[in-house]
Amino acid sequence: MKLTILGGGGFRVPLVYGALLADRSPGRVTHVTLHDLDPGRLGAVARVLAEQAAASPGDTARPEAGGAPTVSHTTDLDEALRGADFVFSAIRVGGLEGRAADERVALDHGVLGQETVGAGGIAYGLRTVPVAVDIARRVARLAPDAWVINFTNPAGLVTEAMSRHLGDRVIGICDSPVGLGRRVARALGADPDRAWIDYVGLNHLGWLRGLRVAGRDELPRLLADPEALGSFEEGKLFGPEWLASLGAIPNEYLHYYYFNREAVRAYREAEQTRGAFLRDQQARFYEVMEQGHAPALATWDRTRAEREATYMAANREAAGAGERDESDLESGGYEQVALALMRAIARDERTTLILNVRNRTTLAALDEDAVIEVPCLVDASGAHPVSVDPLPGHATGLVCAVKAVEREVMNAADSGSHATAVKAFALHPLVDSVAVAHRLVDGYTTAHPGLAYLNRP
Repeated sequence: MKLTILGGGGFRVPLVYGALLADRSPGRVTHVTLHDLDPGRLGAVARVLAEQAAASPGDTARPEAGGAPTVSHTTDLDEALRGADFVFSAIRVGGLEGRAADERVALDHGVLGQETVGAGGIAYGLRTVPVAVDIARRVARLAPDAWVINFTNPAGLVTEAMSRHLGDRVIGICDSPVGLGRRVARALGADPDRAWIDYVGLNHLGWLRGLRVAGRDELPRLLADPEALGSFEEGKLFGPEWLASLGAIPNEYLHYYYFNREAVRAYREAEQTRGAFLRDQQARFYEVMEQGHAPALATWDRTRAEREATYMAANREAAGAGERDESDLESGGYEQVALALMRAIARDERTTLILNVRNRTTLAALDEDAVIEVPCLVDASGAHPVSVDPLPGHATGLVCAVKAVEREVMNAADSGSHATAVKAFALHPLVDSVAVAHRLVDGYTTAHPGLAYLNRP
């Protein structure tokens, strides 16, 4: 089975390859093709993967017999797609330099610049959607039987844009709901692998409303225990009192909504933004790799540990949450979700996963083509959203507002309309001014040559 990874020079690719190395089951991936526009980054990641393979058990010369999957890399997109059974899309249009600019432009106008939330997420979407749509069209032409698993942020928005050309053969994944469910289960003393997580919303905008163990919802017990609520990441971010008021545990990204002023202030006061930190950190990593002297895998692992430890640092500082707990630094995130999804489809190993898929009739407030994040039953025919209870009014309002913004981003990407781009920014709950929306579009089109397609009326 052939897997193609778009964005194959990306820093997190070794996580995916590590999961593939651990998979010894029949019908496993035997060949991985890495695609990236930067040959230097491709070479660096290929070195890390080679050291991973060398350290793994099995006959590396015989991947079909349980050895490491062979790896090739190319800068030719069509070549990478031909013959693929699965395509992982993990691209970053504009690179980390673009992310840092997204954050800075937004903060200069007093609004949030996070890469998936608010103004930063809109700017990233406007850059990414045209490229993702082109990829979807190429997949439909060159690998029509392939399944696309989308990692690219903003994951829900990008998945929906690609689904207009690939239908249900594109599925978005994110490890945030899985991590949240595991933390809640541990706080309840339950086995995360035996718990049913009632979770629904959009990507980076969802709520855990229940956690069932042996058919019993244990979340009310947690919500009634302030000490237990304050023992894990979300409890520290949001505070036990707010979680008890909501009657649910929000995805950590909702901190940007519920504590927006505090988050913006923390980001503006920080020494550097998250994007700037990652830009500089990864530049150092790829520079060391280019020199060719340091052990690739050990250098990557040290860099990854630092990256994970500083995740959402500004939010934790704003909330007084302190350092991340060791349990929150564990691996087994999105790469494990992707592997489980791929197994379920390729081998009909039926499972339940929280995924980004088309709504169908799951949430009555949204149309059937809207991509939502919800538990799905997965089998050889794809991912099927399960029936869920309606969201409460406050959550429904937020979901509908943000989905409307996503639709305007797609409309702007399709039409190249400057006015529609302004509308996308102005309608977002975290951008509270049409005048600011105009300035944001002007700022982003100046900062990003790739947004030159947004013509003036």
